Amino acid sequence: MFKEVPVLPVVVPLAAVVFAALLWHLRRRDRLSAPRAVVAFALCVYVAGVVANTVFPIFLDMPSSGHVPWNAHLELVPLAGYEAADAVMNILVFVPLGVLVALVVGSTPWWRVLAVAAALSLAIEVTQLVTAHLLGGGHIADVNDLLFNVVGAALGVGLLLLLSRLPGAGPVIDRFRWRRPSTQP
Repeated sequence: MFKEVPVLPVVVPLAAVVFAALLWHLRRRDRLSAPRAVVAFALCVYVAGVVANTVFPIFLDMPSSGHVPWNAHLELVPLAGYEAADAVMNILVFVPLGVLVALVVGSTPWWRVLAVAAALSLAIEVTQLVTAHLLGGGHIADVNDLLFNVVGAALGVGLLLLLSRLPGAGPVIDRFRWRRPSTQP
């Protein structure tokens, strides 16, 4: 059995620091409110959970994989051998990100929310590739994960848009937004 980097001592302090920074950001812009603090907290818990489940395990004493080519930890062929259950899981995992990012950057067009989701997903996949090759991480970087994560974020943005059009829901949702929603296409 290999020794692992412990997950909670890494992600919990990281999430706490990010939460404090987000609250400071809101306060500095005179936008701090209980609903916006809830969004900041949910975003930190969400990202901590995603990091814990996509980057870890990282092994401390796994034999070096220096002789293994980088592409051994990389899947670049879309949809080839990709399981439907993995697609559904990746979609569901990123739906909350679409909602949360849309609340945080509400003054930007929907496609920018998807760009943020794609950037986060790409960062996860690159981290998985690097940790698998250099640190004995337990994941493979997969272009399919990136694709279906963005689909999930798009569904999250769409869900928030639909909910905001329900009678009476728009003003409630707007209390959670960090900025006013965009009227741009």
